[in-house]
Amino acid sequence: MFTGIINDLGEVIAVQQKDEKLRRMTVVCGYNPDSIDIGASIACSGICLTVVERAQAGNRSSFTVDTAAETLRTTTAATWQRGTKLNLERALRLGDELGGHMVSGHVDGVAELTARDDFVDSASLSLRVPALLARFIAPKGSITLDGVSLTVNDVKGDTFSVLIIPHTLKVTTLGSLQPGARLNLEVDQMARYAARLLETMPG
Repeated sequence: MFTGIINDLGEVIAVQQKDEKLRRMTVVCGYNPDSIDIGASIACSGICLTVVERAQAGNRSSFTVDTAAETLRTTTAATWQRGTKLNLERALRLGDELGGHMVSGHVDGVAELTARDDFVDSASLSLRVPALLARFIAPKGSITLDGVSLTVNDVKGDTFSVLIIPHTLKVTTLGSLQPGARLNLEVDQMARYAARLLETMPG
């Protein structure tokens, strides 16, 4: 479980195709290597992935994860290559501050950035989502984009907008995004359960 509060910016340094169903990737990060356990979960741009190796990479550390065929098919992970920057978040520990909202790291789909409006120290992003996911997105509700917990501003059909504050622009990959970019999208769990409850109610 995660919160959508990014605590490091990683970079892919190696991609290896193990077979037709498995791709292995190594990411450098600022985490203490001794604190990264094999089998631990790290959210990489919103995707919960399992650490299979760890190492020291110069003055930084690195960890290696495997991405399966389903993950490559339903997320942006298939486009990651050497040099790709990733928003990183360690798994939530019992007692940690919940600064964002409850995030599972299970991506629901991919959103496309359709417009960006830059202001003095912030930016408004407009995104289009798959029609089946649009019903889970509501004004003032929570959304996760590439692992970042955000609040929805406006919703119109299958598009919505979010306002990115200066700190988030600085410490995540959202600051460099341009129209046409694709982002991993996770809808709010509460919205998903509420929709399911309505579907199963009689009459």
